[in-house]
Amino acid sequence: MNAYTQPTACQGPKVREECGVFGIYGHPEAAKLTYFGLYALQHRGQESAGIISSDGKNVKEFKAMGLVSEIFNEARLKELRGHLAVGHVRYSTTGSSILQNAQPFCVRHSGCTIALAHNGNIVNAGMIRDELEARGSIFQTTMDSEVMVHLLARAGIRGLDEAIAYMMERVKGAYSVIIGTENSLIGLRDPLGFRPLCIGRLADAYVLASETCALDLIQAEYIRDVEPGEVVVIDKNGLKSFNVAASGRRAHCIFEFIYFARPDSYIFGQNVYIFRKTLGAALAEETGIDADLAMPFPDSGNYAAVGYAQASGIPLELAVIRNHYVGRTFIQPSQSMRDFGVRVKLNPVKDMIRGKRVIIVEDSIIRGTTSLTRIRAIRDAGAREITMLVSCPPTRFPCYYGIDFSTKGELIAENHSVEEIRRFLELDRLHYLSIETMLRSAGGDPGRFCLACFNGQYPVPVEDYKGKFQLEHEYDSYTQIRKK
Repeated sequence: MNAYTQPTACQGPKVREECGVFGIYGHPEAAKLTYFGLYALQHRGQESAGIISSDGKNVKEFKAMGLVSEIFNEARLKELRGHLAVGHVRYSTTGSSILQNAQPFCVRHSGCTIALAHNGNIVNAGMIRDELEARGSIFQTTMDSEVMVHLLARAGIRGLDEAIAYMMERVKGAYSVIIGTENSLIGLRDPLGFRPLCIGRLADAYVLASETCALDLIQAEYIRDVEPGEVVVIDKNGLKSFNVAASGRRAHCIFEFIYFARPDSYIFGQNVYIFRKTLGAALAEETGIDADLAMPFPDSGNYAAVGYAQASGIPLELAVIRNHYVGRTFIQPSQSMRDFGVRVKLNPVKDMIRGKRVIIVEDSIIRGTTSLTRIRAIRDAGAREITMLVSCPPTRFPCYYGIDFSTKGELIAENHSVEEIRRFLELDRLHYLSIETMLRSAGGDPGRFCLACFNGQYPVPVEDYKGKFQLEHEYDSYTQIRKK
């Protein structure tokens, strides 16, 4: 999904979305259902979208910059004929936001079409790319995803299954991938399972998607997740699977629960809405602060705020109103209208806030600049006291696995204590949920999550891939595939 260079500083005020993938096999309106699936996954990327389709012989594709609803219409979807389709919505964490980098990435090699849609980040992509270019490979984009396609082509002489096994052993990092060929749909996840990917069924058709909310929209039944290290192959013979890089470890991105995934989705074995409510309840357990009302900044803090209010007994008020009609662009105001970009989206209800002790429940603080503007708006509305409660620990370290966190130096918590952040945000109180309480609230095995953005412990060490990377062997050195 990303360019092969290391992540650059976050330019926006909040965490950026990542990418969403969707695929379907065995339905006469595969492209139209893929359109709906991408619509449900739009929160995962708003810069570009694409769909490829196949009728078993001919492969069609269409990609463009913009939102799904802006790119596709009835006429374009009718041109994408076939019983198989793969779709992608993109937000580039480090790659250029240009049409050239839009996905699915589609190539034709040795008489076979390969269309690949990727969510994640390959940390050793730069080294692999250098090696492949030295051996004559020509790259068309700056995406790490293209490295995967080149590796597939390199080992393709032995068949697609074995080529995928070879590719998965070479690449390191986070990847949930859907691959489409003329006659098959393939889904795979990295050995640690950083990013979600699920399997659904719609009558005789199979569906793959980043989140179950996409299955719900097309009324497909959720079957199960693609397991970490697993490859599922769907074709005219049904679904088969094999494990290529199975690992006893897990590194599910906990920020999928905290921020990214839609609250109506079911990922990593849990419902997102309930997870966020549980974190809010944990904040009430840790703090015990008295106040007149609790409120979120919509929409990210909504569900933790519900959990907090229910657990604490403090009334929940939706005291900030979101403008749902803010488009992707609007006429910029004069310089005198400070922070217009923030205020055009959210506006406080002054009569609910004036003279009150207010608790703001937020999902995270990344740079802090947007939070400061919003807190000042609450203060200007007449709040007597403002406390902010954050439903995760301080985000101190950048993410190298597919989330556009700021680089070190841009993250406010990297070089500042909680007290210093409180003063910067002009708050009366500030409290972050502790890592221990967060993990206890999550239930199950606390070791199944990636916590690198909080504690700097990277499940796939990025330092290992800063030097010149050499492919250890040719494709005949991969580990034998274990068929199920």
